Amino acid sequence: MEFNFDKDLKFSMEITVKNEDTANSYGSGDLDVYATPGMTALMENAARNCVLKGLPDGFTTVGTEISVKHIKATPIGVVVRAEALLEKVEGKKLFFKIEAYDDLGKIGQGTHTRYIVNAEDFLKRTVR
Repeated sequence: MEFNFDKDLKFSMEITVKNEDTANSYGSGDLDVYATPGMTALMENAARNCVLKGLPDGFTTVGTEISVKHIKATPIGVVVRAEALLEKVEGKKLFFKIEAYDDLGKIGQGTHTRYIVNAEDFLKRTVR
């Protein structure tokens, strides 16, 4: 099955940083600032949503690789926006540029790879 997506397809999403989004709450650090795992998940979710509407029924994507640099701290109460740009498609393999911003500028950047899978078939292969 072939999958066709427009080159440079983009998607963005926002959250407001809450107490449960902090490094202290995640256990990834000791401070009440936006956690790197939270930012990474938001960026990955933006990439997932970027192609979701273009998939046939029964198909989804799974993340297989992510490389993220968290470059600036964001306090509780600030809006964070994650952006995903589909840069390349190789069959079922999707390559994204991902970035995150708060009201003062870029707070994170990286790359993310996802694979298109048939959800039912994928879950059958995970049964133990």
